[in-house]
Amino acid sequence: MEKIPESFTFTVGKLDAGMAILLGERAHLIEFPSVLLPPGATTGSIVSIAVHQNHAEEKRREEDFWSLQEDILKEYGVVKPSNPDLQLRHVTQTSVTLEWPSIQLATAKLRSLDIYRNGERLASIPSPLTNTSTKLSGLQTDEEYTFQLILRTTAGTFPSNIVRVRTHTMTNTSGISVCFGNVQDSVFLENTKMALREMKAKWSDKIQIDTTHFICTTPAMTTNGAQATGDTAGAPGIEYQRALQLSIPVLYPDWVIACYTEKRMVPIGAFDLKADRVTPLRSQSLSQVAINRSPDTAAQRNATNRASMPATVSSTSPPGTHSPFVNQPAFESTPEEAAAAAAEEEARAPATDVSTRRKSRSGTMNREFKFPSPLSSPTVAKRESGAASSNSPPPILRGELGRQEGVMTPSSIEVPPPPPVEKERSTNSVDETEDDVGPTVEVDLS
Repeated sequence: MEKIPESFTFTVGKLDAGMAILLGERAHLIEFPSVLLPPGATTGSIVSIAVHQNHAEEKRREEDFWSLQEDILKEYGVVKPSNPDLQLRHVTQTSVTLEWPSIQLATAKLRSLDIYRNGERLASIPSPLTNTSTKLSGLQTDEEYTFQLILRTTAGTFPSNIVRVRTHTMTNTSGISVCFGNVQDSVFLENTKMALREMKAKWSDKIQIDTTHFICTTPAMTTNGAQATGDTAGAPGIEYQRALQLSIPVLYPDWVIACYTEKRMVPIGAFDLKADRVTPLRSQSLSQVAINRSPDTAAQRNATNRASMPATVSSTSPPGTHSPFVNQPAFESTPEEAAAAAAEEEARAPATDVSTRRKSRSGTMNREFKFPSPLSSPTVAKRESGAASSNSPPPILRGELGRQEGVMTPSSIEVPPPPPVEKERSTNSVDETEDDVGPTVEVDLS
């Protein structure tokens, strides 16, 4: 068996640009890096090159390779994102507050985190990597809902557990979550907290995500319940401003006492601090608190409406005692003026029987009224009836008198007949309008 030589002999043929041309004994020609040649080797030098297999290094590199594969498997193949753990934090009549721990993505990348209500996608959670709670409003009172989070990543989709919750009824006041501001009366503040404790509600000094109402008696800033002084005296507090930004109702403490007294949720309209429609109750024990701001009764409202209407003017009032304008007060008149007005009204009335006098309303027309004919004019009839009187003037003087008074009888008026109207003649004759066609000729068509 031929022995394989452990080394080969070459002659350096040329050195150029970091490469050496080596010539072998059997006319082999190879390119060899000049940096691997022994120091001092030049053109024509004879070198020996030996090649050996390094088994130890091969084994070490193989072990390093498989170790890296195990690390990749553990990092990307075993650890994966975890399913969100959805929890119920707070519930009221119309809202639900949910929370969950920070999501674990492992080595995957986040795509979306969505909230589902009753199996339908509701909205995406903003800032899902840092946000761990959400408040859902606009729900129906005393109705059951289901909620679930869906986490979508590059490693797959991971749903959370399903949370079932029923919103509160109007008689359930345990969902009240109050943030206290500046309540100037310390005794009244303690009574309000005692009422919240009895209703199983909660309160805090900072606005949280589940805060439902902000309770104070003044928007002035306070420190640990004390009135602010110095430059900040009277300035709105930070929590008060946050309540306005978050549209949280700002109410007097009387609202909490009203809910405790009536054992139900009371409308907040009459206790709104911004509207300034109520005055806080005085300091007293909780058992002595009474709500005196109940809505007006129907009788009070009717009396107010009647008082705001103008006085009705009687139809039997003497003339001149009321104003001709609508809804205007009556004129003041003395008894002498009223008596004189009544006498003038009687003298104006016709001398007929009251029972036969036609009753008519103001603004209506007598359907039996007819316009008098010229011959039956009241003026003419009056003059003719007065001719028999001994004091009336003679007929000639009556005519003079009629002319002096400006009254003329129909017989004395002469109306000239209208002038005759001539028929309009045509300006163009038939001969002028027709064309001259000349003599006609009969043509036999057979």
